[in-house]
Amino acid sequence: MIVETDAGVQRAAPDLLALSHSIHSEPELAFEEHRSAAKVCDLLRDRGFAVDTGVADLPTAFTATYGSGELVIALCAEYDALPEIGHACGHNIIAASAAGAAIALAPLAERLGITIRVLGTPAEESGGGKVLMLERGVFDGVAAALMVHPGPIDIVGATSLALSDIAVSFTGRAAHASAAPEWGINAGDAVTISQVAIGLLRQHLAPGQQLHGIVTEGGLAPNIVPGHAELAYYLRANTSESLAALTSKAHACFQAGAIATGCTHQIRTVSPIYTELTPDPWLTATYRDEVESIGRTPLAPELEGFRPLGSTDMGNVTKVLPGIHPVIGLDSGGAVTHQPEFAAACITESADTAVLDGARLLARTVVRTALDADTRNRLLEGVEARMTAR
Repeated sequence: MIVETDAGVQRAAPDLLALSHSIHSEPELAFEEHRSAAKVCDLLRDRGFAVDTGVADLPTAFTATYGSGELVIALCAEYDALPEIGHACGHNIIAASAAGAAIALAPLAERLGITIRVLGTPAEESGGGKVLMLERGVFDGVAAALMVHPGPIDIVGATSLALSDIAVSFTGRAAHASAAPEWGINAGDAVTISQVAIGLLRQHLAPGQQLHGIVTEGGLAPNIVPGHAELAYYLRANTSESLAALTSKAHACFQAGAIATGCTHQIRTVSPIYTELTPDPWLTATYRDEVESIGRTPLAPELEGFRPLGSTDMGNVTKVLPGIHPVIGLDSGGAVTHQPEFAAACITESADTAVLDGARLLARTVVRTALDADTRNRLLEGVEARMTAR
């Protein structure tokens, strides 16, 4: 069956590469990926998948289903882009790989006793589409969820950081900066004090903790005391527990800025909290076997934890059900994700190879999962336990 899935990916290659390039050419931001989602849906619908759009009350989320076997395997597709620099995280490759694996597996679904379900998951970069889909039942009944993500090198047991995405607003009182500065309460100063406090906090961060942010609003003109200012910050840690501890300390820094200047402040959660990746060991080992069998050389397992991949809402999925989120390598000329040069690399010949190899590897892993009796039973028992606990 491995040979059959490889052949299926190869037959679909022109459509898969066209899909990858088309998504890349029209980048869309979180929850606005209407054209991108439609392109994936159109391809899968043409290949016989039953497509349901707007799932979980998210206009750009979808499910595409083929087969009726009791073992439901989800392949997660992402397709949102980054502001200004477009697909610098290669989500066009993720979507095309997921579609390719599903298309290759469809003719085998009955023999394997599986249902293949492509989940179109919007807003991974900001917004937490998968978290919302989890909470709203889209992953109910799914035995395992798989996806691949592009990067400069192959990483099988990829790790990520838990993430809190927040906005901090300070409200003071505007005044003439020269004629009546004493009447002002400077919200810009509250930002400055907060960021100094954050900078001093960095020397006391636990291993794996990170803070980084930007000023999104700092004032209107030099001759006006800023009456309002705002920060956008990401707080990260290698575990959810560590993130909670960091959040408490960071919030105190923002409070310090407000107290010192006389401002009021408000902290708003922008996206749901992302948890760290916890990939399933059996699926990880199986994917590693397959990635090595096609001639790729992944990062050694003992090195995987030294460089987390930032954060992803796929972490939340792997906290609830078995899943994997490996990295499929491409030649990016030394560029890394979230750089314009990486966006340019995501439609090269090397990127096209990553699309096809990613689809093959996902399909191969699913075949082996379905055929391994112990793993199949474990996954089905997990579904039953989760549904009973709801």
